[in-house]
Amino acid sequence: MESPSDSTNTKEQHPQESTTHFGFRNVNTSEKASKVAEVFHSVAHKYDIMNDLMSFGIHRLWKRLTIESSGIRPGHRVLDIAGGTGDLTMQFSKRVGPSGEVVLADINASMLDVGRNRLLDKGYGPNIQFVQANAECLPFPENSFHCVSIAFGLRNVTDKDKALASMTRVLKPGGRLLILEFSKPTNKLVSEVYDKYSFTALPFMGKLITNDSDSYQYLAESIRMHPDQDTLKTMMETAGLCQCRYQNMSSGIVALHTGVKP
Repeated sequence: MESPSDSTNTKEQHPQESTTHFGFRNVNTSEKASKVAEVFHSVAHKYDIMNDLMSFGIHRLWKRLTIESSGIRPGHRVLDIAGGTGDLTMQFSKRVGPSGEVVLADINASMLDVGRNRLLDKGYGPNIQFVQANAECLPFPENSFHCVSIAFGLRNVTDKDKALASMTRVLKPGGRLLILEFSKPTNKLVSEVYDKYSFTALPFMGKLITNDSDSYQYLAESIRMHPDQDTLKTMMETAGLCQCRYQNMSSGIVALHTGVKP
């Protein structure tokens, strides 16, 4: 017969693991990062093509508005998290100039390789560093950057609160966090059309271009599971940021959140 102490030891050896969402599925928290990695390993080399097709090129305007909101000047240091193929990093690099620095960070080695090769092929490099890093535990000292950006990456992070705290930690006082992410449409008709498009056209294009419809099914699902505009604003305030606000783009399909470290 099992003694109480034996029972306790058994429970300690086999604790119940917490779960989180991977799209609409629940998975063990420890598994999400690897599942997200599989998605981006699969699509890395066609990522830019798919971005243009999925957004009809409008993602370039969203990113341009993000850059304009950064307040970046020559000599500044910028961290571009989930920087992927380097769209924001290129523009930051131009703005900070030779006396500044941009760190393109991505948790996914395949995306980081594509971004590095793309930027070097275009002649960028002297003021850019490439670092494989997890947003939840950024490997940089406190108060390191004038600006931290994350574009279309936060929804893939397992522990968003932990990531927001990590981003706030590495910002300099007065530094700005920029979060560009898919959000919740503010117009009912737009929302209905967007839903139909997301769950039919995106997987179809994914299959056609990358031979991977599942990854783009995940994309559509992950957008629906991401916090809405006001919830994310509150999360940023909880992380210690002030002057938090957001700007809806394309009727709220995308939102740009900004916050400042006191």
